[in-house]
Amino acid sequence: MQSRSHTEATRLLCAGAYLDADFRRRVIEQLVEHEERPVAPSLGIDAVAVLGHALRARAQELQVAVVMLLAWAAFFALEVDSGGLHIDFDDGTWLDMPVLWAPAYGVLCCLLWAGRVATGRSIAVYTLDRGTLKRATHGIRRLTMLLPQFPRFLMLVYWATVLCILFTRGENLYAVFFPLLMAVVVWLHRSRVVWIMSHQLDRDVFPLLPPARMPATRTCRRIAEATAREQYAGLVLHDPFRPFVGAGKPYEPWSFAIELKPKQGAAFTGRPLSTRAVIDLVRPRVEALRESMAATSRDRLGDLEIDEVVYLPAGDVPRTRVSYDPAAVAWHIRNAVDEGGEARRHFLRIRIGAWEEQIVVTVLVRVHTQGGMLVLEVAPHVLTPIRPEFAAVDVITARAHLVLHDGLRALLTSPTATFASGVSALGTMSAVVRTWLADPQRALPDGPTTSVRELGSVEEISLFQEMDVSRYVKTVQDRITSGVLDALRAEGYETGEFEQQVVQVSGGVYIGAMSGGAVAVGSGARAESTS
Repeated sequence: MQSRSHTEATRLLCAGAYLDADFRRRVIEQLVEHEERPVAPSLGIDAVAVLGHALRARAQELQVAVVMLLAWAAFFALEVDSGGLHIDFDDGTWLDMPVLWAPAYGVLCCLLWAGRVATGRSIAVYTLDRGTLKRATHGIRRLTMLLPQFPRFLMLVYWATVLCILFTRGENLYAVFFPLLMAVVVWLHRSRVVWIMSHQLDRDVFPLLPPARMPATRTCRRIAEATAREQYAGLVLHDPFRPFVGAGKPYEPWSFAIELKPKQGAAFTGRPLSTRAVIDLVRPRVEALRESMAATSRDRLGDLEIDEVVYLPAGDVPRTRVSYDPAAVAWHIRNAVDEGGEARRHFLRIRIGAWEEQIVVTVLVRVHTQGGMLVLEVAPHVLTPIRPEFAAVDVITARAHLVLHDGLRALLTSPTATFASGVSALGTMSAVVRTWLADPQRALPDGPTTSVRELGSVEEISLFQEMDVSRYVKTVQDRITSGVLDALRAEGYETGEFEQQVVQVSGGVYIGAMSGGAVAVGSGARAESTS
């Protein structure tokens, strides 16, 4: 089985940290700024690797912002010393015009950045052109074809005016030099991002490299260790009002309760039906789905993962005091399996990763027997695909050798990137100060609100993906119900009510026994029986 640190989903999410500023900000917010929250289950990805790239991308943009700040300071300083524009007329008179190139260029950068924000496109310093986005998304995402043109027109007026004055009078060289200097800074930043994409996040290279390193600070090391410990653990700390964070969207959950009645004429054992007995019969039937009758089968059920987990309320104990030692986890599983309490809950977790981890189906099963009743709860969840624009990493890698092409892109995007770097720096400083003041390590315990995988997901899935999800869920549910049915029969209990409940969940009609008569189903249906 492929390491979670090297899955395709992990690679795309790591790339998204450089391509989408909002995604990067929310990843850091969840894992760093809210250290009191445990990490949601991250099966199929490595949240530590994604966080490492997110922190690196933020640090690189901060470095760009510092250089840009120095360039802007020099730009404005020369603006003050220049004294404006001096024009001599033929009759010996002259005119001094207080032209302010630096503020004018700054306003244009702000307008272009605001136009990008209005279109909903990424405002990261490294921005994707429309052609790259189209190739990455395969045309399934609607793009704003008519971006605000007024700021672009004003930028053309600025350059035409500045170059005309420079070539005709030889004045205001600084008004050309500093915008070009900022474009060079953006070019260097883009080159650094392209190098990371092509040398670390390339599809062929990524599985061969170790996961991204976290910054060498005590706080980052502590967060990385906690994240690595919790994301795959058998204990899941959760908020009872947000119980299955990390599993995705609910997909037709169902449950029912039946009374356990000894079957007349059967060899009733007289032993109470335990939850462990039911689970021990369900688990091998689900595991058998990995085996295929066809030698050439490549069904994702062959990679099915199944384990037992225990959900604990996050508010009862801080995450730092929870032991994830294998012996402690085994103790919780052993003691929680027959509990019917509201706090600690035992689940059988069945997970299927399909479409290169783009679609993840997780079925959580809880069985409880007490007081002569059998309660079965099945909660399927689906993780939707990763945002298609993150796949632009492959487009960027394919054209990494086009240095001059990327230089031209840097020149065209530098006004937006110039302002975006300043906004990013302000957001970074605000987050650092806010985290320092909140001291999340000592805040009240809380459950996770979202997961890294969910932050990078889209809302909808394709028809083929929906068909596969339905097939996986129905197949797993059939094995679950057959295991429970065998457990009832083995202990000599009646199964008619259980079979009826199962058929009703499946949307069918249950017929226990029938001699003569007729059945009609559906609106306007009619049935008659004749002797």
